[in-house]
Amino acid sequence: MSIASSIEHIIPRCYLSLKPPASLPRALPLLRAHRRLFFRPLSSPVAASVDSTATKDNARPPSTDDDTSVSVASERSLVDVNPPRGTRDFPPEDMRLRNWLFNNFREVSRLLSFEEVDFPVLESEALFIRKGGEEITQQLYNFEDKGGRRVVLRPEITPSLARLVIKQGKSVSLPLKWFTIGQCWRYERMTRGRRREHYQWNMDIIGLSKVRAEAELIHAIVLLFGRLGITYSDVGIRISSRKVLQAVLQLHSIPEHLFAEVCVIVDKMGKVSRDVIENELMTAGVSIEAVKGIIEVLSLKSLSKLEEVLGSEDEAVTDLKSLFLLAEHYGYIQWINFDASVVRGLAYYTGIVFEAFDREGKLRAICGGGRYDRLFSTFGSDDIPACGFGFGDAVIVELLKEKGLLPDLNRQVDDIVFLLDEELEGPALKIVSSLRQTGRSVDLIQDKRLKWVFKHAERINAERLILVGNSEWQRGLVRVKILATRDEFEVKMDELTAPS
Repeated sequence: MSIASSIEHIIPRCYLSLKPPASLPRALPLLRAHRRLFFRPLSSPVAASVDSTATKDNARPPSTDDDTSVSVASERSLVDVNPPRGTRDFPPEDMRLRNWLFNNFREVSRLLSFEEVDFPVLESEALFIRKGGEEITQQLYNFEDKGGRRVVLRPEITPSLARLVIKQGKSVSLPLKWFTIGQCWRYERMTRGRRREHYQWNMDIIGLSKVRAEAELIHAIVLLFGRLGITYSDVGIRISSRKVLQAVLQLHSIPEHLFAEVCVIVDKMGKVSRDVIENELMTAGVSIEAVKGIIEVLSLKSLSKLEEVLGSEDEAVTDLKSLFLLAEHYGYIQWINFDASVVRGLAYYTGIVFEAFDREGKLRAICGGGRYDRLFSTFGSDDIPACGFGFGDAVIVELLKEKGLLPDLNRQVDDIVFLLDEELEGPALKIVSSLRQTGRSVDLIQDKRLKWVFKHAERINAERLILVGNSEWQRGLVRVKILATRDEFEVKMDELTAPS
């Protein structure tokens, strides 16, 4: 077939017969359309499948330009490669950091003799819907599943833990010392160190009513900071008690049913202006005199001043004094300070509450927790004394960056086995298998240039390069290069299990 007849086969004769210049403007869009239909680049089956299933929602709007509108159907658009807003990918370098942090969480938990547990990320919505007016209930990722059940991606972990304790019943003996590292989801405004998903280290003590439980938990937090290189000049831990606010409300005859709502409001102290706090309290039904009294007491930073207001026999005062005494015995008294404004936002807290903060004030709370002795009854069970804390992964990483304390976590591999001759693939695989069975990490490489292999070895911090080639193998040997020293020698296969 001639070139002319080929063109005529692809482009109808009527278009070729159009003569410039008068007819050329009309012919160009049609010629371009045929060019796209018959000469467009080959696309992958996946792209073709995506294109064929496109919907009106993700299609581009029609253009007024004829050329563009004709090309819309044939163009392939790349899927959005970014994760959903507020979430993260973990490529290898980020995964190494995450694993390092989680290993520190686990090691501290081991030091305090805690056992690890886990729960599903998907939970019943009823587990997290409470009547305290908490902000968290407005941030749920909740929906109805295909079976008509209301479910939620858990925003926190404590209710899941309580559910499991109730489920276990009398099969477990108290006290329980449990920890977990799990992912939580909240649809909230994002700021530095705050995302819509995060991982959280929780430690909880179930069945111990004495303040010694809180002292143990704070000790765990301090140990973790020490392992990460953080000192008490970098971070402090504010401590108070929900019983302080209870005592103040009783002094001003404020109804008990307002307690949870007041807690949520005053938890904003230091985050919004005093005027906002006062207005919200009055809107909730608190008198002007009571509002002034609440703010006056919650502004106290001295335990002795609190004792003057509430009296030495007040339960909040005695609990706090006991905790500070235990902190002296543990040796972390310099890390903690009393701050009556700390109440924590969750409705279920009943006693001591605490949160860690960076002393420069650049970040949100690093972690927080407290006592929740009446949580279990909200799920229809008998109450059990309990306390715990949640420690997220996002803020602590920001702090470590700020302080220059992030570790150097480069990839590390023990051995690279490089196959020089294809016919030796079998022996090379035997070497790889033997080394891996002894616990050494091995990267098998073939079909690459030696120069590339050396660069790759440097990137992954390999310890040894093992060359499997004909000249050595015929003598029952392989060539080994120690990459740190550049020493090179030949050894038998059974001598490879440990570096020389």
